Amino acid sequence: MSKQLEITLTRSVIGQSEGQRQTVQSLGLKKIRQSVVREDTPATRGMIDKVAHLVAVKEV
Repeated sequence: MSKQLEITLTRSVIGQSEGQRQTVQSLGLKKIRQSVVREDTPATRGMIDKVAHLVAVKEV
């Protein structure tokens, strides 16, 4: 069974760069305190690293 990550948007994307906004959107996050579950892949980890200051991550 592959690992999964629960990603929660903790801060607003207002004032962030367009690339960071698009990254948050591509993770499936739209509102603050919204959570999504994603597979733990290198692509997902790269997106999380790009917006680490805006999200909280825990393993499920």
